[in-house]
Amino acid sequence: MTQLYEAVVLITGASGGFGQELTRQLLEAGSRLILTDLDEVVLRQRVEAIQAQIATGEVLAIIPGNLSTRQGCKNLYDQVKALNVPIDILINNAGVGLFGRMDEVPSQKWELVMEVNLLAPMRLSSLFVADMIACRKGHIVNISGIAGWSVFAGMTHYATSKFGLRGFSEGLFNEVKQYNVKVTAVYPFFTRTPILQSQRYGTLAQKIQGVPEYMVAEPEKIMRAAIKGIVDNKLQVFPDIIAQGFHILTRFSPRLVEWINNAFTKSLENGQYQ
Repeated sequence: MTQLYEAVVLITGASGGFGQELTRQLLEAGSRLILTDLDEVVLRQRVEAIQAQIATGEVLAIIPGNLSTRQGCKNLYDQVKALNVPIDILINNAGVGLFGRMDEVPSQKWELVMEVNLLAPMRLSSLFVADMIACRKGHIVNISGIAGWSVFAGMTHYATSKFGLRGFSEGLFNEVKQYNVKVTAVYPFFTRTPILQSQRYGTLAQKIQGVPEYMVAEPEKIMRAAIKGIVDNKLQVFPDIIAQGFHILTRFSPRLVEWINNAFTKSLENGQYQ
């Protein structure tokens, strides 16, 4: 089991929906947190609000940073190393989204998705895992999504980043397990976080207005299941019933998944579930 009490945890994207829940629940568990996000002012405000409610745990540092570049990832690593506190758990949570037909999304927009959602976790993991291997302990957590298993129309770029993160997580798991370093990938379905309000482009954005309310989970529940999976050292965590179902169907009945995707897309285009 991975111990959370007094564990030093680095959380990226800490001011977002999942990031705030991870902060809250890990403080409740007595963890010692290093938090990072783009906007330091917003992050500090949200952390202060959480700490006003929770007296346990500790925030060791708040570090602003842009993880969409190689240098931004290296800067974060250097600042964390300067704290002289070894990282027990790295949670690659930062992510961005978009929606639109593949050829109608500006290239700089989908390239940013790949930088933040896939390359940043790979870069940070490659930096921190060497220290974990040297210590013969550690845990890397990648917050992916069920889009890493099944793709709806309009989510090609986002899903590509999540498919890549899934492959990276599984490969990393096989490479570091002999050193007592754990890897967990979390695959939620749609959750009530700001990513649901991501930028939309082109034809599909006009046809499809949004996700049905009944299919959207609350981040508190999703992150509680994710943290349990981390504690239990699970490689794959499917934290909600829809994600669990899609995972099973994708593995054992891919044609049925294709039919569901087509039917779901048509229903959204017709406004049936709005």
